Amino acid sequence: MSDCTQLLTALKSGAHDRALAALYALDGTAQGLDQARARCVQTVEAFAARYGADAQGAALFSGPGRTEIGGNHTDHQHGHVLCGSVDLDMLACAAPNGLSVVRIQSQGYPALEIDLDDLAPRKEEENTSAALVRGVAAKIKEKGYALSGFDACANSTVLSGSGLSSSAAYETLVGNIFNHFCCGDKLDPVTIAKIGQYAENVYFGKPCGLMDQMGSSVGACVAIDFNNPADPMVERVDYDFTKSGHALCIVDTCSSHGDLTDDYADITREMGAVAAYFGKKVLRDVPEQHFRAAISALRKECGDRAVLRSLHFYDDDRRAVQEAEALKAGDFGRFLALVNQSGQSSALHLQNTWSISNPKQQAIPVVLAVGAELLDGTGAVRVHGGGFAGTIQAWVPEDKLALFKSGMEALLGQGKCHVLHVRSQGGTVVAE
Repeated sequence: MSDCTQLLTALKSGAHDRALAALYALDGTAQGLDQARARCVQTVEAFAARYGADAQGAALFSGPGRTEIGGNHTDHQHGHVLCGSVDLDMLACAAPNGLSVVRIQSQGYPALEIDLDDLAPRKEEENTSAALVRGVAAKIKEKGYALSGFDACANSTVLSGSGLSSSAAYETLVGNIFNHFCCGDKLDPVTIAKIGQYAENVYFGKPCGLMDQMGSSVGACVAIDFNNPADPMVERVDYDFTKSGHALCIVDTCSSHGDLTDDYADITREMGAVAAYFGKKVLRDVPEQHFRAAISALRKECGDRAVLRSLHFYDDDRRAVQEAEALKAGDFGRFLALVNQSGQSSALHLQNTWSISNPKQQAIPVVLAVGAELLDGTGAVRVHGGGFAGTIQAWVPEDKLALFKSGMEALLGQGKCHVLHVRSQGGTVVAE
């Protein structure tokens, strides 16, 4: 059991370099490793300054962001998705405090304190980090584990508003800290993801699915079948993206997700209306051949946009499975073709690249158009996540990365094109 001083010594000596390289230096550069090591050292030093360098059992924990790779708006219809953990994460140094209290200081935010003897949901905590911590703790206690308190200092490289799911990263981080200190590391990544979803649904007040939490917690590329949302089928796809010859870019289009609630709700409502025509709640329960045979009637009953969005569901649900199969077969060219098809379907059929409430704001279509020109028939580019605003995703050949990044940042500003990597580990203990 280490204290902060011992953990710092080990980090500075390079004793944890292999683990750090696997999480944060997937470009294989010495600079990447140096930056990762420096961040870890700073995190431990921040903990020591706040809680004391002699804290026993000090360890570093990581909850990564996630990227949606395949299956755009398929999860809420109980379809298939493909997502992956990325090398941007929430990092924390934590240690048991011997109290029945969790104390977390996140960089740039007020400190929070959670009494583990009072874990009932609180209305005033909705949409706060405190709600997520309380919810994770409550579910772990419900599973029969004895809770004990800890102190933590955390910081994040997960981009705000990027569609990389900072809330899931935080849930995964906190879940792994509790798992290590209170559960003997007995909770598997899928269980931790479900605990995070519970916290977000019941305590945070957001009725999210499970894709974000699975992508963060499980690690690598993850294929998920949501036919049974309470117990989805999860399969790791261990493809080494670093050997693909392509970089993963997330581009901030400088457009806000504000006032888009109705746009997102309309997708679910319209797909649901088509399902209801057949007496079902979700499209996954409607055989595709029945849907296609009824398109003429559905146009009159539900409207053309609902039909087009349903067409997208069936096609993109199938593509998510095919993308996973292509990666398992090592066929990255096939994977790229499917990603491009998915992006085209999102734009033309799903229609989630701009909002009809504000037609002058079409940042995503503009950035997609410029991105496609820069790629010039190579790689792939698509809307990322919920759409209407926010980010796009691109798979860029390494020999075009400098051109692509400079072109995007000439359009949008410095720092708007982020080069990421899919990492093999989800939520984890980084060092102890």
